[in-house]
Amino acid sequence: MGRVGPSQGSRGNNQDPLTSGCIGRTTMDELEDEAFIQELEDLAAEEAEIEEELKAWESEEDLWALSGEPDPVRLYFQEMARTPLLTPEEEVELARRVAEGREAAERLAKGGKRLSEEKRKELEEKVRQGQQARDHLIRANTRLVVGVAKRYRGWGIPFEDLIQEGNIGLMRAVDRFDHQKGYKFSTYATWWIRQAITRALADQGRTIRLPVHIGEEVRRLRQAEESLAERLGREPTLRELAEETGFPIRRIRWLQRISRRPVSLESKVGDSENDSSLADFVPDETALSPTDSAALEGLREEIRELLDQLSEREAEVLRLRYGFVDGRPYTLKEVGEKLGITRERVRQIEAKALRRLRHPFRSKRIRDFVGR
Repeated sequence: MGRVGPSQGSRGNNQDPLTSGCIGRTTMDELEDEAFIQELEDLAAEEAEIEEELKAWESEEDLWALSGEPDPVRLYFQEMARTPLLTPEEEVELARRVAEGREAAERLAKGGKRLSEEKRKELEEKVRQGQQARDHLIRANTRLVVGVAKRYRGWGIPFEDLIQEGNIGLMRAVDRFDHQKGYKFSTYATWWIRQAITRALADQGRTIRLPVHIGEEVRRLRQAEESLAERLGREPTLRELAEETGFPIRRIRWLQRISRRPVSLESKVGDSENDSSLADFVPDETALSPTDSAALEGLREEIRELLDQLSEREAEVLRLRYGFVDGRPYTLKEVGEKLGITRERVRQIEAKALRRLRHPFRSKRIRDFVGR
């Protein structure tokens, strides 16, 4: 298999199907990124695994038994089973008819009234056949969507929504597939399906959004963890995960840390009859203890009494300068504007007031209080 993403079109062509606007934020730089290209090259192995699963889904009964899903999804599986899998030759033929239908639609739009009645009917028939081929190609590959979506279950989006997003990717693949390039349609479609699903997971699956490429690394790490745990019969070590994924141990630790999902503080704790929530057991590190709160209130009262011993102007200046009014310290300029005096006059009043408060008799009350 060749490189699915960048190879579907020339690098100098801005209409390359995998670099057009429909791909969202994926750019040519991302497509040429070494890690991204490696991912595409690894796609052949994943597609082979999916195709093995698809072979088991040959009948409606098989899909019904395998689904284990709510009724709407199981009904979707039933419908999916009615369209048989395609051979590579059938895929190419259907893709050719889709391309001819698209070309015929463009000729109809450009030709307008200049086209003869006979030519118009001929083009309209090709458009109709192209639409039929497109629908058939989509229906015959919905199993592929399910096969890819199953790998992302439990990531924060319901399974049926994953299938819906995957179907959008499948439709994009059908519209952009070039049967003349020699690639298997299923490989090309797998890339687009994964793009659509991982994009949806990045946007909707987490409270804190992860970039798509980071999400892919988390997915690879999880798959490695599950695979190694199954083979080894125990949880894999960091070194074993590093050998399996090719990630440095430091990167694995970081991926494990960021992949943890946040838990709501409103989550109930214990049985359903218990009204306790997680927030009831999480200490507020910024909150004052009852003792400190009482001490702070006592200190405020002492300060208020000391300020009452100053002149009205001196007390007002200190209240504004040290945040006793609304919790925000005012600058000399702001105090001056508020009181209608100059900055220098504010500074002089503040200095005089502080000197008075430093009198041993007055300051002793604050020192004694703070020292308790």
